[in-house]
Amino acid sequence: MTAHTVEYIRYRIPEQKSAEFLAAYTRAAAQLAASPHCVDYELARCEEDFEHYVLRITWTSTEDHLEGFRKSELFPDFLAEIRPYITHIEEMRHYKPTTVRGAGASVPTLYAWAGGAEAFAGLTSVFYDKVLKDDLLAPLFAHLDPEHARHVALWLGEVFGGPRAYSETQGGHGHMVAKHMGRGITEPQRRRWVNLIQDAADEAGLPTDAEFRSAFLAYVEWGTRLAVYFSGPDAVAPPEQPVPKWNWGAAPPYQG
Repeated sequence: MTAHTVEYIRYRIPEQKSAEFLAAYTRAAAQLAASPHCVDYELARCEEDFEHYVLRITWTSTEDHLEGFRKSELFPDFLAEIRPYITHIEEMRHYKPTTVRGAGASVPTLYAWAGGAEAFAGLTSVFYDKVLKDDLLAPLFAHLDPEHARHVALWLGEVFGGPRAYSETQGGHGHMVAKHMGRGITEPQRRRWVNLIQDAADEAGLPTDAEFRSAFLAYVEWGTRLAVYFSGPDAVAPPEQPVPKWNWGAAPPYQG
């Protein structure tokens, strides 16, 4: 997917105008929030010098900002609110993210929160024991590779922020997709898969807090729906892609 564009607007606002400036942007933000071209926005104030502000707006693309938002019916109201502060702008430019990015350690990965490799190995062991005893799913796994549960544990571990063990020993997303091509997975089977892995998560002792389970289930829903699609007769294998990365909250699986 194409990387988004980040616009930075740096303001120097005299202290006596700061309250009205913030109030104006609070009103103007309604137009940003309503724009399909705006991904998110944030106005930050400098801690060392209160007169300095930076507005960060993530746009779907530079063209969408200039040709979409600025020519939309939303822009006049937006401009009317911020017009008094245009002369206070010190910089207004568009930036593209580089490959230099990552996450710090202040928030644990889903992998670490779950309990690491041991937790995912336990999960898949319990899960596939259930699968092989299930009347609806057992036919799909009639010739299950003895290493299958271990490979899925590596896959899930990497998806949720663990080491790149699956990528390094098995391959990327395309390798996992290939294992589902032509299998003809049905929606009832997908639903049973989702239910059983949640039961297995309970039995294997994975965390039960709402934040972890909602992220866990979000990936399971996403992944199983892709599996159904790629197992169908009209599926087209995707280009080779890295293993998706899942995190807390509603995170997209791929970053451009």
